[in-house]
Amino acid sequence: MQYNVVVIGSGPGGYVAAIRSAQLGFKTAIIEKYDTLGGTCLNVGCIPSKALLDSTEHFHNAKEHFAEHGIDIEAPKVNLEQMIKRKGGVVKANVDGIAFLMKKNKIDVHTGVGSFVDKNTIKITAKDGKETSITTDKVIIATGSKPTPLPFAPFDKKRIISSTEALELKEVPKHLIVIGGGVIGMELGSVYARIGSKVTIVEFLDSVIPTMDGTMGKELQKATKKLGFDFYLGHKVTAVENKGPEVVVKAESKDGKSIELKGDYCLVSIGRRPYTEGLGLDKVGIETVKGQIVVDAHLKTKVENIYAIGDVVRGAMLAHKAEEEGVYVAEQLAGQKPHVNYLLIPGVVYTWPEVSSVGYTEEQLKSQGRAYKTGSFPYKALGRARASMDTDGLVKVLADKETDEILGVHIIGARAADMIAAAVTAMEFRASAEDVARMSHAHPTYMEAVKEACLAATANRPIHM
Repeated sequence: MQYNVVVIGSGPGGYVAAIRSAQLGFKTAIIEKYDTLGGTCLNVGCIPSKALLDSTEHFHNAKEHFAEHGIDIEAPKVNLEQMIKRKGGVVKANVDGIAFLMKKNKIDVHTGVGSFVDKNTIKITAKDGKETSITTDKVIIATGSKPTPLPFAPFDKKRIISSTEALELKEVPKHLIVIGGGVIGMELGSVYARIGSKVTIVEFLDSVIPTMDGTMGKELQKATKKLGFDFYLGHKVTAVENKGPEVVVKAESKDGKSIELKGDYCLVSIGRRPYTEGLGLDKVGIETVKGQIVVDAHLKTKVENIYAIGDVVRGAMLAHKAEEEGVYVAEQLAGQKPHVNYLLIPGVVYTWPEVSSVGYTEEQLKSQGRAYKTGSFPYKALGRARASMDTDGLVKVLADKETDEILGVHIIGARAADMIAAAVTAMEFRASAEDVARMSHAHPTYMEAVKEACLAATANRPIHM
């Protein structure tokens, strides 16, 4: 079979690249090694984790807040089996939707491991060992990433687990030890803290969510302490041992003090690594550096007809970043002039309160020596937040000191994940803080905090604080 475009990998980057290629008139195929489409995000990442986050947040609110709202119920009980079952239904609906989109766009789906024979020929090896080959003009590699294990403590999938196993636990952990205070660790820690687990975060750096603005990390740590989180920041893990009914984690602080933690599960969430196993990159001369496929500014590899997108190339490992790159490559192949603004790809943490961020952090601006001004506004001063009892959090706006152009927006609070889109829109059009401050914002809404933070940044004159 001869195609114009073949995409290897069906995660958000891959399936979006395939759909856009088909829309542009290319005869397109997609290769996926697993039986379901959607990659990590839909099967064992973004979608199932958000399903569990929503379920456990409902339980937490019923247990902690319903009475204050005047809703009297019997003490709620956790049915973890049903939570996992519902999560599975959400996943199925999403992956079935992707299968429908493949049919709708007349994209051929090949199931098996795709590997290069040469730059135009791809061998597909099915589970039963059967091999077939297809040829193509262009190839887009979108094989994603896998959880990174500790070198001295590989995943045993029983007590030492990755995010994949954390989404399928059969019991609520008594004590969940989380190594890594990044997005995945904080989200999955929240899932189990809400339903009764003691959660301990061990993080090598001095802040949780360390890639985001420092204020966000401090505020999220304060909020999750209310759920019962314990934190050991600035600690290096030195040993993890599965001792049957429990796992023992040893770590050292920067001043050399040792700690020993005992729990029934240890979630290792220290990051993810590009997944390129079985592709046969060496057969076509594609280079990798630290596991990442080397690409140019147009996402083209060293081989002229082969491109790579998403988690296997440089940049943030985010589903929406991969989607943008998938569209970019497809449109480029059609002779268009697409563009991706990597600075304005937002990041989100789906804890509660949620955290979202776009643009520069304050730490980045300081390191650049750039003159800036800052404005912030707390949720506790919002009428909408008081009404919903979601008063944890704030909006922080960074703007250029001279031009007032918005350089970064960082939000922690209710609905931050949705609110960040407005900041992205403003920054794509290079709005000033005053521009946003002078726009009418509906009352009462959480978005009023953005307006007030912009007022604080542009003229130090918030109205409601």
